Amino acid sequence: MTEILDQLTGRTVIVGSGLAGLMTALTLAPEPSVIVTRAALGAETSSAWAQGGIAASIGADDSAALHLADTLSAGDGLCDRSVAAGIIAEAPAAIAALEQAGVRFDRNQAGKLSLGLEAAHNRRRIVHAEGDGSGAAIIEALVRAVARTPAITVLEGFEARRILMDGERVAGLLCATAAGRAAVLPAARLVLATGGIGGLYDATTNPMGNFGQGVALAARAGADLADMEFVQFHPTALDSRRKPLALVSEAVRGEGALLVNERSERFMARISGAELAPRDVVARAISAEIARGGRVFLDARKALGSRFATRFPVIAALCGEAGIDPAQDLIPVRPAVHYHMGGVATDANGRSSVPGLWIAGEAASTGLHGANRLASNSLLEAAVMGMRAARDISAMPAGGTGDISVEQLPAPADASPVRAVVSRHLGVLRNADALHAAIAALLPLAEGDGPAADPAIVALLIAVFSSLRIESRGAHARTDFPLKLADAQRRRMRLSQALEIARATPYYPLARSA
Repeated sequence: MTEILDQLTGRTVIVGSGLAGLMTALTLAPEPSVIVTRAALGAETSSAWAQGGIAASIGADDSAALHLADTLSAGDGLCDRSVAAGIIAEAPAAIAALEQAGVRFDRNQAGKLSLGLEAAHNRRRIVHAEGDGSGAAIIEALVRAVARTPAITVLEGFEARRILMDGERVAGLLCATAAGRAAVLPAARLVLATGGIGGLYDATTNPMGNFGQGVALAARAGADLADMEFVQFHPTALDSRRKPLALVSEAVRGEGALLVNERSERFMARISGAELAPRDVVARAISAEIARGGRVFLDARKALGSRFATRFPVIAALCGEAGIDPAQDLIPVRPAVHYHMGGVATDANGRSSVPGLWIAGEAASTGLHGANRLASNSLLEAAVMGMRAARDISAMPAGGTGDISVEQLPAPADASPVRAVVSRHLGVLRNADALHAAIAALLPLAEGDGPAADPAIVALLIAVFSSLRIESRGAHARTDFPLKLADAQRRRMRLSQALEIARATPYYPLARSA
C-alpha cells in the first residue's frame, strides 16, 4: 500500500544531502522544505569525500576575471561564459554563507584564509577546511546547521524512485522507505541534488551507489539533458584493491609531487603544464603509460617527505591502508571516474526544462564546466547553485500541487549489469566500434523494466552523446577522431530522442574473421 505524506504537502522537496542539497534547504529556511536521503544525512555523498576545497578568487593577486580565464581554458571551448562568470563572481559570497552556517575554513597565522594551488589554476585560490578533509568538514558543519533549523524536515532511508507528473508539471515524488514500502510526497517544487554517475564504472572515486539517479529521474520526466559524454577521470586515484578507489588529491601535485613511470621517467615533463596540466590531459597521459603495460606513480618524497602526513592526513591514512608510506614510498596511481560535467540541462537558476523541477550540483549541466571541470569548481557550483535554486523557488508564488496518479513502486536499481559495459567501452579513450557496442548492449536494458533499467538509461545517454561528438575535446577523447572541430557546440537532448538514435545505430561485432 502506498502512503501519501499529506502532512508535508506544499513543501519544497530536495533529493540528496550533499553540499548542493543542504545549501538549498538552509537558504530556503525559514520556508519549509523536506530533504529526502537514502542514507544518513550527509553520508554517501561525493561532497563529503572531497579532499580539495572550494575555488574562490579572494587572494590579493587574484580576481574573478583570472578565475574565469582558467575555467574557460580547462573547459576547452564549451563553457557557457555568462553562466561561468556569474557563478565565479558569487564565490566570495558562497564562502561567507558557508562560514555563517558554521564551516571553519583553514586560516594562516595572520588570520586570513589559507589558499592552496591545484592543477590548471594560475593562482592560489583553493579554500580548504581541515586540510585535505575539506568535504567532510563542510558537510559535518552543514548537517549540524540543518539539525538546528526547524523548517527543514529530514527523511532518512527514503530513496526517490520516480517523479510523479500532472501533465507536464511536477506533482510529487514516489519514494521507497527503508522498510521497502511506497511513499508519495506531494510537491509542486522539486530539487534534485543527487550527485554524479561514478557508480556506473568499476574504477571510480565516487560512492558506488551513485549511478546518476537524478539524471534517470529527470530523463524519465522528459527533461532536457546536456553534454552527457563528458565524464571526468581523475588522473590520480590510489591504485589498490579498495572500492571505490581512494583519491590522491591534485593538491599533492600542487605541492610539488611528480608523476613518474616504472622506469622513473617523468613523462609529464614534455607536456605543457606538466603535472599541473588540466585533468583530461594528465588522465590521457597516464592511461597511455598503462596501456603500453607500464605503471604510474606519484613521487612526493622530495617535495613533501616527512611533511606529507601533516599536510595531507587523510591521504596519508589511505596510503597506509595500502601499505604505502608517502614520505618514503612511491604512490601507485591510475585514472578513475571522478566527476560528470554533463547532466540535466538547467538555466542560471537551476531550472530544468520541466516546470517545477530544479537541479543543483553534479546532477546538473549548467555550462560552468564545459568539456572539462577545473579543479575545485565543483563544490563552488554546488554551493552557489543550491543558493540560487532556493532563491528562485522562494521568489515564486506558492501554487498548489497537481493531481497525482500513483505508480507502482519500481524495483531497487542495480548497476552491476551495466558496469562491465561502461567500464570497457566508455572509458578515457573511445572509438566508434566501442560506442556502438555499448549502445547495443545497453539499449535492451534501458528499454526494459528490470533493476538495471535506470543505470542503463544514464549509461546509454553517455554512449549516444559520445557517438554524436565526432571529435576529441576536454574529457571526451576519441582515437578515431583525435582532432577538435573548429566550431565547438554543446548538445541538448531528451531521453526519447536518445532512444530513437540508439535504435537506429548500426552495430557490427568487434570480432571479425580475417
